[in-house]
Amino acid sequence: MDSSKLADRLRAIVGTKTVPLKPDNEMVRLKPDTTSGNVEQILGGEWLRRDGLSCFVVERRSGPERAHGREALGTIAARLAVASAEAPLVMHGAPGRPPFVFFDLETTGLSGGAGTYAFLVGCGGFDAEGGFLTRQFVLLRHADERQLLQMVGPELARAGALVSFNGKSFDAPLIETRHLYHRLEWTGGRLPHLDVLHPARRFWGDRAARDTPCSLAALERSVLGAHRPADVPGSEIPARYFQFVRSGDARPLAAVLEHNRLDLLSLAGLTARLLDLVGSGPAAARHPREALALGRVYAQGGLDGRAREAYQRALVMCTPGGDIRIDGLRALAVLCRRGRRFDDAAAHWRELLAVPGCPPLLAREASEALAVHHEHRARDLPAARAFALQTGPAANPEVRHRLARLEKKMNKAQVSLSLEP
Repeated sequence: MDSSKLADRLRAIVGTKTVPLKPDNEMVRLKPDTTSGNVEQILGGEWLRRDGLSCFVVERRSGPERAHGREALGTIAARLAVASAEAPLVMHGAPGRPPFVFFDLETTGLSGGAGTYAFLVGCGGFDAEGGFLTRQFVLLRHADERQLLQMVGPELARAGALVSFNGKSFDAPLIETRHLYHRLEWTGGRLPHLDVLHPARRFWGDRAARDTPCSLAALERSVLGAHRPADVPGSEIPARYFQFVRSGDARPLAAVLEHNRLDLLSLAGLTARLLDLVGSGPAAARHPREALALGRVYAQGGLDGRAREAYQRALVMCTPGGDIRIDGLRALAVLCRRGRRFDDAAAHWRELLAVPGCPPLLAREASEALAVHHEHRARDLPAARAFALQTGPAANPEVRHRLARLEKKMNKAQVSLSLEP
């Protein structure tokens, strides 16, 4: 059972019997816990306490001058600050606003379910100087899971919007399930949530396809130009944690924390690039797919003028044939029809039909649209009949009905002409 379905079942069982998270007071550093062996030294973290709760936390700051891929973190932070107002467009109208808290889990399994829990909750964000701060909450003992969740809650609650990569489908449902298990209130569900995976598929999915399709690691290379010389594969992470649990040796976890930290950095970089594109407009697109995706974002937000400009930019940038040209022409035709620019829509449908290799389903859609246009708007019945014949076999009931109607209209028009003096 996946995490989201399990969370629904637990909500029904637990009902309203939840304990609100305690307020976010200043965390206090504790003396090293001798039971954790070499963890503090190897992972570089410490035990912190808030409101009588304690958790092992690793904090890191990367300065604004440090590069992540092609750009310095200070530049990424500045771009994100300028473009943050565009977040609601990407979030389908949700009121996302700064501060953005980037979060990512490392878990004991990759498929979710009742036996899966998060042993590492990574949170990140930019400070006023453009440095990137990460705070990683690490579960060293399973008995401390409740305290870890209670410590993480205020960290996420300070966000104007949560930002994740596949977090809506995996991270958020999983951590909510663990809250419900401990009868704790999951306040993160009330926060605006930008899941970068979904717009990333539209903007850069084809460029990541050479690697794992649209994985964060593939996108950080193709979009940000960032490379990890040595990184632990995600599939190994649960085994490394269980190795630590069995042996008490924290060395296998060091690479996991670095993997998580780099994921947070790349998530921030992709978010900045995404929002900057939306704010800067089609001229900032480096690839026709980016321009096409921009058009869809604008169209969904009701910005038809900007959408049309983006689609036209995609057509200029793309090759004469291919999927992007086909998708761009269809999107323009639909957009023009929605804006009652019927002649422009018809022109784009004709262009679509002329593209070599136009898929049969889209060719039929274009032919139907042109048949309707010429019958009801252009009043060109012979053209309407010609396009109707392209929509499918004459034996098809819909096609037969349209052709019969057109024949009747054409005969009536012929009779009228013959009766004219």
